[in-house]
Amino acid sequence: MRPIRILHSADFHMDSAFDSFSDNKASVRRSELRQLPRKIVKLAAAEKADMILLCGDLLDSENVFKETGEELLDSFRMIQIPVFISPGNHDYYHSRAVYSSENLPENVFVFKKNTIEYYDFPEKGFRIYGAGFTDRVAPPLMKGFRVKREQGIVKIMCLHGDVDAADSPYNPVSAEEIRESGLDYLALG
Repeated sequence: MRPIRILHSADFHMDSAFDSFSDNKASVRRSELRQLPRKIVKLAAAEKADMILLCGDLLDSENVFKETGEELLDSFRMIQIPVFISPGNHDYYHSRAVYSSENLPENVFVFKKNTIEYYDFPEKGFRIYGAGFTDRVAPPLMKGFRVKREQGIVKIMCLHGDVDAADSPYNPVSAEEIRESGLDYLALG
């Protein structure tokens, strides 16, 4: 089996207010950030990635400009590989979220619960685990999480969390939990 190529990114914080900038400079910066999804998709195509893992806080809040949401979804339509999104504390999943759109491209998979679930791709040799924030805080989602070894299946997780910060309200994850998880790759934001 050939190695799996992953493009892993997080924390774009698109549509940030940029309060310390002038209105014009803030607008320019938001426009620049809106171009990130398209650049990520182009990089994934150029590098022949098998998947894109986006581990939260792509958006800075639930107040998203219409053009930002459209650009995000249009960018993902440009590529045929799976795109996995694990919403974080800034862009948590809710009924009005960009990620809950009826127009979500078929290749985009969003983790909509704050419990770990997975998408299986046995024909491609991988399984993607993940969870999404459904509020501004999340409990320790990896606590007690373990996967079984399966011949020919690479176990990958896409997650937004706070490593080695046990008292964090943002899905604290310990190094020990990562080691004991049995995952082949953990993509964090």
